[in-house]
Amino acid sequence: MTIEKSLRFFFKGVEIDDRTEAYIRKRLAGIGKLLEKIKHVEVEISMDKKGKFRVEIMVETPYKLYRTEETSQSIEGSTDIAMDELMNQIKKDTEKVRDLRIRGKRSIKKKVVLDGNSRFRK
Repeated sequence: MTIEKSLRFFFKGVEIDDRTEAYIRKRLAGIGKLLEKIKHVEVEISMDKKGKFRVEIMVETPYKLYRTEETSQSIEGSTDIAMDELMNQIKKDTEKVRDLRIRGKRSIKKKVVLDGNSRFRK
């Protein structure tokens, strides 16, 4: 799914150029490959009193809200670290759902009783 329609940027006390915005959009495109339904994505970029950039990324799906924030010397560095953390959250959640489905299937198979006259004998 493309996230371009649902992407919003917020800038607090900082201006970014087109190259940096294109870099952030490129990095965010990977989220669309992992999640099917995305309501909206928000990226907030601000500068703290020490001159470091803070990047906060929120991805809202119909089922869950993924959020991460990172502070570093550059916008690109903060974006990279935040995206890696966000990807880990999404992968962990999808693996958790997949494992629960597999466990459910196994428990159903254990409860199935075959008739003695069936052709599927042990």
